[in-house]
Amino acid sequence: MNLFYKIFKPKRITLPNGKTVLERRSRLPLILFAVLIATAVAIRITGFDPVILAKRIDQFFVILRQMFPPQYNYTSKILSPLFDTIKMSLLGSAVGALLAIPAAVFSSNNITKNRLIVYANRLFLSIVRTLPTLVTALVATYVFGLGTLAGTVAIAVFTFAYVGKQLYEQIETVDMGAHEAMTALGSGKLSAFWTSISPQVMPAYLSTCLFCLEGNVRYAAILGYVGAGGLGIILNEKIGWREYDSVGMILILLFVTVAAIEMLSHVIRRKLT
Repeated sequence: MNLFYKIFKPKRITLPNGKTVLERRSRLPLILFAVLIATAVAIRITGFDPVILAKRIDQFFVILRQMFPPQYNYTSKILSPLFDTIKMSLLGSAVGALLAIPAAVFSSNNITKNRLIVYANRLFLSIVRTLPTLVTALVATYVFGLGTLAGTVAIAVFTFAYVGKQLYEQIETVDMGAHEAMTALGSGKLSAFWTSISPQVMPAYLSTCLFCLEGNVRYAAILGYVGAGGLGIILNEKIGWREYDSVGMILILLFVTVAAIEMLSHVIRRKLT
């Protein structure tokens, strides 16, 4: 019995048949107390002030009111950067998802028996996953120059780390019986993986890739802030010039695009399950 149950002793309950059982105390009050303490510490450290929030929140709606009605004549200038954003998202997601497959295989301890290789690949995926997409895009602009190539690389790096993590966890949950049977019959490792493991993880893998694509469209829209192309360039420009009616038009088209991609992705994912 741990310290918690030593302090908060179990409650004794007598059943109708005369037998006595012990009911352990719930840890929920202790958890809630810890959450409240952590929240209080976070408020003090961050300097959060609800009074300032209440006084200044109306300024947010002032900017929103300036965005509507949007400037519809600006639509023609948005389409080209919008297509760049979509192309960056599609290509970056595809490249990252494909590169994630070998990384996930070498990170799965039921496929790769060498522990050093498994832990090295997992550590690499964890390191890459901690890199913010904007920072990756900024570094990519120094390497590849300004433009959509840098944004595509940043999205591919994020997708690689995210899909790789999800995929190796999915591989580790599969039934290995078919794989062991294939190898026992003399099949090669690649052939055994493709015929026995791949069919089990393919629906979940494709669903993860589609989910990642949805998020990448949003991420790609702000990569222009660091010169990586797409909608972010004109969005940053219009916000800087306080042309909020043009910003409103940009956000409307972005919302329509993201909603359309999400609907299509949802339909495809539903057919995969």
